Amino acid sequence: MKKPTLGNPQNTIAVLQKYDFTFQKKFGQNFLIDTHVLDKIIRSAEITKDDMVLEIGPGIGTMTQYLACAAGKVVAVEIDKALIPILEDTLDGYNNVQIINEDVLKIDIAKLAKEQNSGRPIKVVANLPYYITTPIIMGLFENHVPLKSITVMVQKEVADRMQVGPGTKDYGALSLAVQYYASPYIVANVPPNCFMPRPKVGSAVIRLERYENPPVQVGDEKLMFKIIRASFNQRRKTLANGLRNSPELDFTKEQIEQAIEKMGKGTSVRGETLSLEEFAKLSNLLGADLCNSAG
Repeated sequence: MKKPTLGNPQNTIAVLQKYDFTFQKKFGQNFLIDTHVLDKIIRSAEITKDDMVLEIGPGIGTMTQYLACAAGKVVAVEIDKALIPILEDTLDGYNNVQIINEDVLKIDIAKLAKEQNSGRPIKVVANLPYYITTPIIMGLFENHVPLKSITVMVQKEVADRMQVGPGTKDYGALSLAVQYYASPYIVANVPPNCFMPRPKVGSAVIRLERYENPPVQVGDEKLMFKIIRASFNQRRKTLANGLRNSPELDFTKEQIEQAIEKMGKGTSVRGETLSLEEFAKLSNLLGADLCNSAG
């Protein structure tokens, strides 16, 4: 197994020039050029030779080389056809890597993980394209991919959003969804000069350790997330109005107000002040109404 050769600017530039590669804005391509950050990601993901790692958006293979040295197997999913010959070159000699030229949002990752890792939980490590960070992370959780952890580079503001609590301006549907499925922990903040080309925003590495069981008991997960989305869709409105205006929900004004009162809240309460536990409770109360009206 070869040692990583990418990760410093000179080698990255040499590869890009050799293949006359042009960065594609539509794919959100920013390649890491800092070996310290790469080492930190590998360490914080706690990768061992027993692990299968899914890497999303390997780019020219910089982090893939590091992952290949640490993991038992790496499956790297890259959407940009122009990068495939480069990856075949930079990953030549790393015999535990498989490259898939696909859009990760269109792949059945749960199936891939089961086939490639005999149903055991995988680890996801990636320098994510920022424009599709949320759909990727939510897709991994909602499709019940067998996961141990997700360690990803994301926009700093998105990392902050994943770990904040009620009453803060960054708190929203993403915070609640992530905290329902996993325990979030920011590993490092990464400035723009660690990338080529430089992004306009700061970045952060966040690790999401998947829960065995969610921290709250909820009868209907899908209903809870509909309620959460409805309460943040119109932040300025009260929780009751947000739920009433949602095309996804079908409760009467009375049902909504009663449920909010049963929780010990006034009808003027806003969604952004509710904790995950309170959303679970509200969902269970409204879910019971649904059962009663169906019965």
